[in-house]
Amino acid sequence: MVASAFTSSAVTGVAKVARVASGCAVVLPLVVAVEAVPMVLSVVGFTATGITSSSIAAKMMSAAAIANGGGVAPGSLVATLQSLGATGLSGLTRFILGSTGSAIAAGIARFY
Repeated sequence: MVASAFTSSAVTGVAKVARVASGCAVVLPLVVAVEAVPMVLSVVGFTATGITSSSIAAKMMSAAAIANGGGVAPGSLVATLQSLGATGLSGLTRFILGSTGSAIAAGIARFY
């Protein structure tokens, strides 16, 4: 009787660990994605020193300027991405994105 209770407890514990591990498998890519934002923006051409010439960012800026009559509108996608490329994500933004992503991932993991 003691052995079967121990076995049942061990199986339950393993099942709980498996659920947590599957939740981590969903959350980990979200954390990596949030941390990769500055690197991805830099690769695309949105850097701390400005938009890199002949980059995807330069092409986006050119298209936005042509569409807007010669200038990039404040608050546009190009302006926002350049701001993020220059300053990175603030601690609060990283916290909000991480918390929201973790909550969504936990909700998804509950169904599996």
